[in-house]
Amino acid sequence: MPGRAMRPARPRPRAGLRPPRPRASRRGLASARLLPYWRWRCWAGISACLLGSIASLWPRLARLRPRPRPRPRRRPRRRPRLLPGPAEDTDGAAAPAASAAPSPVRALPLGSAAPAPEPPVSPSKEATSGDTRPGAVEEQPGAVSGPGPSADSRVSPAGKAQQGLTERYRVAIKRVPRNRIRHWGELPDGTSAPLEVVLLDKVSTGFPGVVQLLEWLELPNNVVLVMERPEHSEDLLHFIRAQGFLSEEVARELFRQVLEAVRHCTSCGVLHRDLKPENILVDLATGQAKLIDFGCGTHLQDTAYTRFAGTPSYSPLEWNRFGWYYGEAATVWSLGIVLHQMVCGQHPFPKGRNISWGQLSLPQRLSQDCKELIRWCLSLHSLDRPSLEDLSCDPWLQHIHHP
Repeated sequence: MPGRAMRPARPRPRAGLRPPRPRASRRGLASARLLPYWRWRCWAGISACLLGSIASLWPRLARLRPRPRPRPRRRPRRRPRLLPGPAEDTDGAAAPAASAAPSPVRALPLGSAAPAPEPPVSPSKEATSGDTRPGAVEEQPGAVSGPGPSADSRVSPAGKAQQGLTERYRVAIKRVPRNRIRHWGELPDGTSAPLEVVLLDKVSTGFPGVVQLLEWLELPNNVVLVMERPEHSEDLLHFIRAQGFLSEEVARELFRQVLEAVRHCTSCGVLHRDLKPENILVDLATGQAKLIDFGCGTHLQDTAYTRFAGTPSYSPLEWNRFGWYYGEAATVWSLGIVLHQMVCGQHPFPKGRNISWGQLSLPQRLSQDCKELIRWCLSLHSLDRPSLEDLSCDPWLQHIHHP
């Protein structure tokens, strides 16, 4: 058309060829390639600076960090003084005036054993289940009278709980904190009680060779056991030390009574587990021996025990070697140690000396039957030891002299 300028026609691309792309400039291409590199260099520099700063500040921060204070060592609790008497856990005491007359027991030839002052506290107690303290224990709010056998059946338990104990008894009082009582049992009437009370309830009624449980009280923080205590008495350990050692005649009579008490306990299904002179009370007036302190006791079983309770120096050899023991064999082992202490005046295996039957030396003054009985009880193998019935039939205890 006239008057319009005609645009030049664009050249058409040949068939099968793409149109050429516009070329980028060399500077733009170089910038595009170098951008990631510089970005990485920047981050690397910043990271290096930060790490260097943290590394330089770390020792200062470590010095400023408060150090934990060392925990103070707990001091071992000092055991309280006990009631005047033989054992730490259980002491014998004079029965109240309303109690029955003492059972007829032949007085031992105790020599010039006059009523002695009360012995001091024995430091050799290695295992205990409670504390025994002298003095009156007055009733506190919340006290519950236990169903233990009473010396005065004319007074009801509810009425007894309202009286001061010292007004009714001349006794040994054992005070056990409740948080130290690990094992509880059930009395015949269904009452829940500490295991020691349950065991004493089984063995102490009507048998003179075991300390009598007169009453027990459950206080808010303690359990109180009230037991008899002969007026003129001391534990067997102090009785032996006062004379150096006992003659075979005196030792025979005391050992026979202890053996009868142990057999009585096993017949009632009770295992004492802490037989030693400190837990045997001797009445100096009548010669009666009483078994006390059932704080480590348990129910008798036919299978082996895998937990030990008692005094380690009286534990049987199989416990120290294998970690198990049978009740009767362990009891016979302890009885052998007690008999050795009676006639020799000392423990057969002092601390630090290995137990060996062949090295067990006995005084020449002892009879052959006494020596054989001690060695029999202290046999290294538990199956070689006598039973409690065998001990009661032994010639030395029967006072049968062999030619």
